[in-house]
Amino acid sequence: MNKKNNDACTEFMQETSLSRRNLLKGVGLTGAALITGASSSAIAQSSLPQPSPARIPVTEAFETLTAAESAALDAFASRILPNDDGTPGAHEARAVHYIDRGLAGAMAASRELYATGLAALDAHAMEVGNTPFHLLSTSAQDDIIDAMTRNAIPDFAMLNLGFFNTVRTHTIDGTFSDPYYGGNRDFVGWDMIGYPGVRAGSSQEDVRQGRALAPSRQSAYDMPTYTKNPAGPASARSGGATHGQ
Repeated sequence: MNKKNNDACTEFMQETSLSRRNLLKGVGLTGAALITGASSSAIAQSSLPQPSPARIPVTEAFETLTAAESAALDAFASRILPNDDGTPGAHEARAVHYIDRGLAGAMAASRELYATGLAALDAHAMEVGNTPFHLLSTSAQDDIIDAMTRNAIPDFAMLNLGFFNTVRTHTIDGTFSDPYYGGNRDFVGWDMIGYPGVRAGSSQEDVRQGRALAPSRQSAYDMPTYTKNPAGPASARSGGATHGQ
């Protein structure tokens, strides 16, 4: 990360505290649907310490992440895209499952980065709060993440802007990508940004309706054009349930 980019990110984090809605404005419909790597994101800040939200128990095994890594990463991703304003966030979208699946495949080159970075994250949390990262209050988690964006944790070199940017990008990808890839559970990511879902074609009436168009509730891989298995009524209703959801 060069100095110019580092200074720009530091200034961004210091001058503004952005909500989820600011983030979603930066993502945009097209970028979210196509899994962009340069999406905007922000850490929701709170003026008062808050306990970490209760987490849905894991009921399935991860492919690459350990239990400790998945807990730390889920908490990390949940501060990048929190479930505030009464709407779901990265946790509900299963962004961590998307990352876990990716680390076993297309993102395998980042596996060591995640292992080292998440171990450092928990170790630093133990030093400052005597507890793993996922059990810290959300305000304490935000403090650590903010320090990461400023490269201000010298005792843990891995906790830097580069690691933050990697997790941020993958969190956004996992929340807004096609459910086929493991995230965007129940299309919560697409619902957040008003994306109506995959369609083989759009009529003039579809275009006219814009954001008012009823969601299609299907993965691209539920469509006969893309899936190896013919799509039937059950797969259309489940919206990717036959593809790992």
